[in-house]
Amino acid sequence: MMLKVYSDNKKFEQVLKTFDYMKNKGIDIDERTCTVHLLSLKINDQMRLSLEFFNRMIETGIEVSVYSLTVVVEGLCQNGEIRQCRELVEEMVIKGIKPNIITYNIMIDACAKRWSFEELNCILALMEKEGEAFNINTYKILIDGYSSFGKIKEAEKLLLEMHGRDLNVDTHMYNLVINGYCNKGFVDKALLLFDRMSIRGVNSTVDTFWALINGNCKVGRMEIAMAYVSKMQRKGIELDQVIFNILVHANFRKGMVDEAYVMLIEMVRSGFDADLSICSKIEAALFKLNRFEEAKQLVDIIKGMVDEPYVMLIEMVRSGFDADLSICSKIEPALFKLNRFEEAKQLVDIMVKGDGSLENSATLVEENLV
Repeated sequence: MMLKVYSDNKKFEQVLKTFDYMKNKGIDIDERTCTVHLLSLKINDQMRLSLEFFNRMIETGIEVSVYSLTVVVEGLCQNGEIRQCRELVEEMVIKGIKPNIITYNIMIDACAKRWSFEELNCILALMEKEGEAFNINTYKILIDGYSSFGKIKEAEKLLLEMHGRDLNVDTHMYNLVINGYCNKGFVDKALLLFDRMSIRGVNSTVDTFWALINGNCKVGRMEIAMAYVSKMQRKGIELDQVIFNILVHANFRKGMVDEAYVMLIEMVRSGFDADLSICSKIEAALFKLNRFEEAKQLVDIIKGMVDEPYVMLIEMVRSGFDADLSICSKIEPALFKLNRFEEAKQLVDIMVKGDGSLENSATLVEENLV
């Protein structure tokens, strides 16, 4: 009882003294009480005391279980002490205290998040030696870690292994690998994996299509990107602002001005804000092609995007705040394009004098300027 009282009141040194006193007097101390104290030490980030107390438990003959071990393991992993954690677990295995899948997953998660693959391999080897099989959480942690680092082949291998064990492979795990392949430029592998995903009946989401559309746009395969836009829409998934922007920029980079213009107009009609810089670029391209009506339509869109941020920016400067130079530099050329030379010159003067401080105030302007 006294151990818990001292522990609850963060009198951790007193806990050790009371523990020693009780053991010397032959008073039984159950492991549950000790585990509660270990939890308190972990919550308060007292890992040195936690290790000391855990070792004291073992030395004094308290029957330590995997639960106490796991509390210490989690604390060490949270502090990034993965090697020390792994060495402790190896020592406990020799002493007959076997970690369970929860213990292993905590260590694997710490390695995966920090991309500590050397330590991860040691932990996986120990896990295999002790005959502990992966569960779904283990696979999720590893697939996430491998994909984020770029070890996409390893991640896909785990997907196939899960199917081989009849484990449920969810959409998120497929999305991680598909996006990983697209990021590395292996778009065909991503498409193949998407086909396998569909055959196995795993539902695709907007994130799945975002990865495939973005991947194909990056390598200039616009026809394939648009084919997946169609597939996405047939599933009842609407394009969001991110995907619209990807398609507008990619079409324009490819020299497909018509397609970029059509996609931009559809984006605006869908209620999304267009990007000011790409609007200006497409408008200029249309003007060169003597397509004045379409160019004027974009000018009107640009005007609607500039007015409110400009007014707010001027008001901010007049109130004695410094403007953000990057925002000024976005608005100024748009005003110039609209032949609003006096207003454009006003922003040039602000940029010459300003130092771009007071970011919080500038954020109010940026929220009105895409």
